[in-house]
Amino acid sequence: MANHVSALKRARQTETKTAANRSNRSRVRSSLRDLREALAKGDVKAANEQFRATVSTLDKSVQKGVLHGNTVSRYKSRLNARLKTLTLAGPAPVTEKKGRGKSKAKA
Repeated sequence: MANHVSALKRARQTETKTAANRSNRSRVRSSLRDLREALAKGDVKAANEQFRATVSTLDKSVQKGVLHGNTVSRYKSRLNARLKTLTLAGPAPVTEKKGRGKSKAKA
């Protein structure tokens, strides 16, 4: 335990900064998770909206010193590539088999 006045103050500051960093890191992770889920569902519109929000959150994390700029740049690049492949592929087509109506599915 700190005994000097300056060490006590430093300990208080560390607790405050740790709480702020934890909050910001949690916000970034939640935003990334939401975007990845939107990409997995294949919803282009929701993924585009979430991508914008995620990029904003990532940029703010760089300003606050939570993440390094190159790390965020790598994240944004990879997420944008995934979004682009989803956009170019378009929505998954819904196909129905045409037949006589009898299915020969095995249990």
